[in-house]
Amino acid sequence: MRPVSTPAQKALWFIESHFAENITLDDVAACAGVSRFHLARAFESSMGCSAIRYMRERRLTEAARRLAKGAPDILNLALEMGYGPHEAFTRAFRDQFGVTPEQVRTRGTVDDLKLKEPIKMTENTVLPQTRTRLETSQARLIAGLSQRYTCENSAGIPSQWQRFLPNFGHVPGQVGRIAYGVSYNQDEQGNFDYLCGIEVKDFAKLPTEFDRVRVPEHKYLVFTHEGHISGIRATWNSIWNQWLPQSGLQLADGPFLERYDETFDPQTGFGGVEIWIPVKE
Repeated sequence: MRPVSTPAQKALWFIESHFAENITLDDVAACAGVSRFHLARAFESSMGCSAIRYMRERRLTEAARRLAKGAPDILNLALEMGYGPHEAFTRAFRDQFGVTPEQVRTRGTVDDLKLKEPIKMTENTVLPQTRTRLETSQARLIAGLSQRYTCENSAGIPSQWQRFLPNFGHVPGQVGRIAYGVSYNQDEQGNFDYLCGIEVKDFAKLPTEFDRVRVPEHKYLVFTHEGHISGIRATWNSIWNQWLPQSGLQLADGPFLERYDETFDPQTGFGGVEIWIPVKE
């Protein structure tokens, strides 16, 4: 069977083929065949960084190499790399490398710079199709501990759960014995808020340190995560890059849910875990 390229692989190819041109995230998403928001999640899950950041760092790496070879006109180089004012280019260049474009051109070397090399395009590890179903979920009030994450620091989510779990079963107005991980306020840079918590009847008597998220009624495509919880990133990667594109459904605006039922054991990491993705026909 001929292998099918994933949205992340198509996006990576397009960026590597065109990053020195004036392309936008819309162009990359169109090549990948998905929405801008879907692309942001698929690329981050597969490549470990956002498409926007990868494109920016690859452009600045190319600029650094040209400067080291003596590029005479920094303004023209800035315009070529998609920057308007010379100051914007210099600021972005300094943020990435810690030196100015002029300094790199004067020194004539990039040996001491942390360059962004191209990600090797390999076959992604894609999991076999899991059990799925469509379900319309009622509106829910979720309360717990929330934290903002980037592509680079989302490995801190397990420690966030560790801080929350002593509260489980002792929250005023708690509904049932289901725990929820809620991803919301996502942006195209791959940043998102993540709340670990439980459903409550209302927000009236919650501890002051608790955050609150209203999850509206919505249609969800529900996936079952199989195996140990440490492998949930691979399940997310397969959702964004294989299962959702093949479902015929479109990603809708709304929070994503991880649902941990009573069979999930936080001591062993095994048990019932579902991932709920908001979709539209």
